[in-house]
Amino acid sequence: MMKSRTITKTIAAAAAASFLLSGCAAAAGGGDDDSLTFMYRGGPDDKKAYEQAVAQFEKDNGVEVEMIQTTADQYSTKLKAAISGRQIPDVFYISPGEVQAYVKNGIIKDITEYVEGSESIDLDNIWDYGVDSYRFDGQLSGQGSIYALPKDVGPFSFGYNKTMFEEAGIPLPDPDKPYTMEEFVDVAKQLTKDTDGDGKLDQWGTGLNVVWNLPAFVWSNGGSWLNEDRTEVTIDTPEFAEALQWFADLQNVHKVTPSAGEAQTLDTYQRWMKGEIGFFPVGPWDLATYEELPFEYDLIPYPVGATGEPATYTGTLGIAVSNSTELPEEAAKLVTYLSANEEAQQTLTDAGVQIPNLEDMAEEWASDETTKPANKEEFLQVIRDYGRPLPSELTYNAEWYDEFFTNIQPVLDGEKTAAEYVKEAQPKMQQFLDSANQQAGIGG
Repeated sequence: MMKSRTITKTIAAAAAASFLLSGCAAAAGGGDDDSLTFMYRGGPDDKKAYEQAVAQFEKDNGVEVEMIQTTADQYSTKLKAAISGRQIPDVFYISPGEVQAYVKNGIIKDITEYVEGSESIDLDNIWDYGVDSYRFDGQLSGQGSIYALPKDVGPFSFGYNKTMFEEAGIPLPDPDKPYTMEEFVDVAKQLTKDTDGDGKLDQWGTGLNVVWNLPAFVWSNGGSWLNEDRTEVTIDTPEFAEALQWFADLQNVHKVTPSAGEAQTLDTYQRWMKGEIGFFPVGPWDLATYEELPFEYDLIPYPVGATGEPATYTGTLGIAVSNSTELPEEAAKLVTYLSANEEAQQTLTDAGVQIPNLEDMAEEWASDETTKPANKEEFLQVIRDYGRPLPSELTYNAEWYDEFFTNIQPVLDGEKTAAEYVKEAQPKMQQFLDSANQQAGIGG
């Protein structure tokens, strides 16, 4: 289970794309002639940090900014309502998976000229992953013009309960040498225990969510979701099936993760928070909350498959400019300020809601030994070396990707093999992908 700021991004992207296809084009901006509107999502920590950062921007630029905050769950619905009501905010959050549809339907502005022509931003000092996630050349995402800048980058790293290891007398993981998948299972078995002697397990090696964690193991095992030009679904391979079967076997064969029934009683995120789970993913958005964990934790690379190289998902949110804003230059300045201004980045980092977008600042942040976790450098390794976008963020909509998870439960329950499932799912997913590419006007 992931925290609320990252939930159902693929589904939200698909809904947004579907909505935009209804023909609702960009309309009048949401602010007064001499002010900007900025719509974002987040909790109290985000709100406090943004109020401070925006106040400084207003002071420096003489522009008023009306902030519109929503929860993560409400954001997509409220943004669609604003588009439908022809009251699009001047500046607002988008995800990479929404870029193609928003560009095709005239919702967001190409801000390349503002970004590359600005003296207040050094693109070479912003994570390439963050900038490239919002590029689009009319055919493929990841290249071409810039339509947003990163609000943040979210490397989805792998954590372990250090206290649990020490109590069990198990050597701590080596941050420079990932476990193989087989080694990971062996250690997870050692951590899975009945600690109170009542005949029931109350401590498990791990508790992973298939939607957010399967891609890491598929990629590391040499599998893929799409071919290079993103016109073919490629899940029906031995490498992919092997990774999916390994994932299902964690529960059904090795018994190192809570059963479906046990997860209903208390989900694995809650069990991790209580100290009942040995390995669990960790994102930068978790750090403020994890300050209160009743155990010590740290970060390591993901277990590796046949390639011998770790892999994982790296998320990001972007900040875009409405195509209909009456103050495009000022709106672009707000985007660059929130994304790349050192003072603004420090405010957001200090609030514990993200890691710095600026590479040099991130290096300094990672080396700070006074904050947890100790191995924050692993986050930066994910961004630089082995993090990837979710496959759904590379296409016009996410329906093809969501289809994979729609009927996956029999595999997770051990009622169907992974090899059987990928053969069944591939043609269904391909139909959705063909439709998405047809809507986008790409592919054959």
